[in-house]
Amino acid sequence: MSTRLLPLLIVLMAGVLLALGFPLAVSLAAAEQQRVVVDRLDDAARFAAQAQFVTDGVPGQDERRAALEEELTRYNDVYGIHAGVFYRGDVPMAQAPWYWEVPPAGQGRQAFAEALLGRRSHDPQQVWPWQQDGRIVVASPVVRDGDVVAVVVTDSPTGQLRSRILQGWLLIAAGESAAMLLAVGAAVRLTGWVLKPVRVLDAATHDIATGRLNSRVAPAGGPPELRRLARSFNEMADNVEEVLEQQRAFVADASHQLRNPLAALLLRIELLALELPEGNEEIASVRTEGKRLAQVLDDLLDLALAEHASADIRLTDIGELAAERVAAWRPLAEEKGVRLTGDGPAVTAWADPIALSSALDAVIDNALKFTPRGEAVTVTASAGGETSTIEITDGGPGLTEEELTRIGDRFWRSGRHQNVKGSGLGLSITRALLFAGGGSIAYAHHEPHGLRVTVTLPRTPPAARPAFDPRA
Repeated sequence: MSTRLLPLLIVLMAGVLLALGFPLAVSLAAAEQQRVVVDRLDDAARFAAQAQFVTDGVPGQDERRAALEEELTRYNDVYGIHAGVFYRGDVPMAQAPWYWEVPPAGQGRQAFAEALLGRRSHDPQQVWPWQQDGRIVVASPVVRDGDVVAVVVTDSPTGQLRSRILQGWLLIAAGESAAMLLAVGAAVRLTGWVLKPVRVLDAATHDIATGRLNSRVAPAGGPPELRRLARSFNEMADNVEEVLEQQRAFVADASHQLRNPLAALLLRIELLALELPEGNEEIASVRTEGKRLAQVLDDLLDLALAEHASADIRLTDIGELAAERVAAWRPLAEEKGVRLTGDGPAVTAWADPIALSSALDAVIDNALKFTPRGEAVTVTASAGGETSTIEITDGGPGLTEEELTRIGDRFWRSGRHQNVKGSGLGLSITRALLFAGGGSIAYAHHEPHGLRVTVTLPRTPPAARPAFDPRA
């Protein structure tokens, strides 16, 4: 969630900073140019005041014209600004450099025309740092006896102006970058503070979903709503755990309590059978159903105990353990005419040896039960990566794709195998035994026919591995 929330906050803050930075940059550029324009207007007004006293054809005015020309030349030499005083018709009174004229078009001509009307020229267009040929042209009228007799025009280069604007923009960019870094740091802290209870809640939910019902959300910071959600989650988890414990206790107690009446009932059936002719089909059917009911009760009790008992996990040689279980089941396999073989190299994993033995017994028993005479059942142990596996393959009829999705469910049995002895709880008990130790069980087709059962066990100790999800 943080990978989605954090970029959103960063984009929003970047948008705010850009929305503030662009107007600030434009305002800075306008302020710098306005300062230059005001300075040029002051210079133009000073030259206009000198030009008021220069009158053509009047004796003694040549000295004033020369003084004006000298002032303009010195101004051009010092600042590199073209300046001149021009009569109507673009006739120069004085200019520097000597060859400079009023521009025939553009903003220079427009400024000259505005000054002839008796007002100073409007502010020139904004100059930007990337405009290498940008100029600032300012014009001011020379008024004598209420009439405009000439116009002072200054044409300034903008190199320094553009440099100052660029420096100001770099300072704004540096400030924006620093603000963005601070905003990102604040967003990271804010996101962590907001999402910390969510991460804790997600971890606790994952633990409960994978069977660790005693997991709870530890008190953490964050908004009050999320803290209240954490408390509500803990209350819900307590209620769920209590209900499941009651369910397990009921199954265990019911299974245990029904065994005695069922044993008494089976005994009465045996006594009744003594009074009936030998080979009576009805009494044989009742006896078979009674034994099946007793098996179901025993399996229910085993399932309740498997789900409730804690695993004694230790480093186990699962190859040797698989070989022991193969040796224990080989007499039954030979009796049924099934070849039971095992390939058990030294392979270690972390597991509960007793629970793993019981799980292997259930799987091997299931394989022998459905494998016809002359076929083979193979048990193979191997290791790879962070897990070790025990693979049991048989030569039975196998299962369809739909049946593979149902296998392992409680009391589920294939419709083709209803006449085979069993309660439908063996593989459920196996899954519960393996899950308690961090293992899992999977089913797949075996070529050319049969079923492949894969028992997977972790090779890392419980404290060094992440939460195990059997659904993965």
